[in-house]
Amino acid sequence: MRRLLSGNEAFARGAYESGVRVTTAYPGTPSTEIAETISNDYPDIYVEWSTNEKVAFDVAFGASWAGARAIVAMKQYGVNVASDSLLRSPYIGVGGGFVIINSEDVGMFSSGSEQDYRYYGKLTLIPVLNPSDSQEAKDYVGVALQISEDYNTPVMLRSTTRLSHCKGVVQCSEREEKEPIGFPDDGRFRGIADPPALQRHYQLIERLHRLGSFAEHTELNRIEWRDKKVGIISSGFPYQYARMVMPSASFLKLGMIHPLPVRLMQDFASEVEMLVVVEELEPFLEEHIRSLGLNVVGKEIIPRVGELSIEILEESLSKVIPEIKSSNAKESQGISVDTEDLIPRTSTMCAGCPHRGAMYTLNKLDLIATGDIGCYAFGIHAPWSALDSVVCMGASIGNALGIENVQRTMVDKSMTLPVVAVIGDSTFIHAGIPELVNAVYNKGTITVLILDNSTTGTTGLQDHAGTGVTLVKEETKALDIERLCRAVGIERVNQVDSFDLELLEETLKEALLAEELSVIISNRPCALLPQAEKHPAVLVDETCTGCRLCNALNCPSLMFDFTQTVVEGNEKKLWKAHIDPITCVGCSLCIQVCPVGAIRAPQ
Repeated sequence: MRRLLSGNEAFARGAYESGVRVTTAYPGTPSTEIAETISNDYPDIYVEWSTNEKVAFDVAFGASWAGARAIVAMKQYGVNVASDSLLRSPYIGVGGGFVIINSEDVGMFSSGSEQDYRYYGKLTLIPVLNPSDSQEAKDYVGVALQISEDYNTPVMLRSTTRLSHCKGVVQCSEREEKEPIGFPDDGRFRGIADPPALQRHYQLIERLHRLGSFAEHTELNRIEWRDKKVGIISSGFPYQYARMVMPSASFLKLGMIHPLPVRLMQDFASEVEMLVVVEELEPFLEEHIRSLGLNVVGKEIIPRVGELSIEILEESLSKVIPEIKSSNAKESQGISVDTEDLIPRTSTMCAGCPHRGAMYTLNKLDLIATGDIGCYAFGIHAPWSALDSVVCMGASIGNALGIENVQRTMVDKSMTLPVVAVIGDSTFIHAGIPELVNAVYNKGTITVLILDNSTTGTTGLQDHAGTGVTLVKEETKALDIERLCRAVGIERVNQVDSFDLELLEETLKEALLAEELSVIISNRPCALLPQAEKHPAVLVDETCTGCRLCNALNCPSLMFDFTQTVVEGNEKKLWKAHIDPITCVGCSLCIQVCPVGAIRAPQ
């Protein structure tokens, strides 16, 4: 059976065919669809949205101990969150096969930084596989699980945004059941306090040598002989680009990138006149090849930043291979984009987003606002400029406490400002709860603004522990955020309607004056959820003065028409507001903001 699958769908199919029993994940682009596909298509597999990536790792690792094949999926930042457990796991070993699927966001399509996670293979001493298309994504899941069981080690599967989301034809098979063998009673998973733990490190090094021998002979690494004038070493999706640009070159295609096949690389290099390595981001392969004393062309011509493409690779390789003529591949495909015709846009939130009012209100007040990861992170941009920082999941509360502690010691109090930590509901559950407990324990008096929109919005409206619905759409207990805040010792907790600007501002001002830790929970469902209220589009009448104060909301439904009018005998240019009736959901924020009452709900 052949199917057209994205890389993420293929990973899910590979889990199904390979007899995986448990899959865990936390949503994060570009990995989200792995767990969603399993939830929708493969009921034989238990799948969950875990509260964060470390929790997901621990649940799947525990399932492996019980003898079941298990997978944990996450985006690049999630590996950092799970790293505490990840770095310990090779010392402990597996029961059933255990695979970490890590999807990197090369090119930063939805991330704030580029990070090359191949180095986690070196750091943890575990094997890393790097598929280059959807067929390999499916097949490598089974291979990785088998390596995991054969060598008693976790295995990492590396994907990137391009592989995760591009579709390809995949030859599928039936499911091969793997019956769990049960949790052993020989103490093999106790690990962390084991006196021979240091001895286990020696064993990891020895195991890595055995995996190196495996890398030399596995079909995951293969040589494709063609013209030996140029030999290219590549892996993952960059291999596809290199093949398109240099179809006549010889290739060493690496599917297993840690440990690397040293002898195979040496043999390949000895047969070609020029050796080139094509990889995205860091010179991971290149550094190893150079350490073998081999001359290789790499990052001196190929960019170290951003996603590769046919055009970029043509431009790069033409510097050392004269017969390659740099060309515009888009033009050759009949695709042309005139960038001068593109309208510049600022980052913004959807029409009717409940976070918009919070950003507008924060911008009005004289304070420091530490931000967090979610749709509301757009609040760092103009015209809101409401957030002073955005670091990582949960950091807003700790950052705010650190700022407050410094301000307490400042002699000139005129230089200090009240501090607000802004965090979403899913992010709060993911990593904000320990930081809030820490703020209580250490007598913080910051204000924490929790923007509860009843979903994990940024990654595509996934449920979480606060929604009362699991990944497989079963009802469950919903976390009560207000009760949790009170349970950890916070007495000043208020809930407000996200669309009530006056109440939100008043509640914030009161909290900022209170000399105690305060939590404000701003509630409204995400505008894209079925339960979100929808109202008729609002209207702008002739009394609009063109003041454009409503533009501070940065709503995509708000537009302005340039007009000329006569005011007190003088010609005056005005920008009159109007509302897009298709995208407006009638949230009423612009009605509340308009100083002359020119914006109103339809009669």
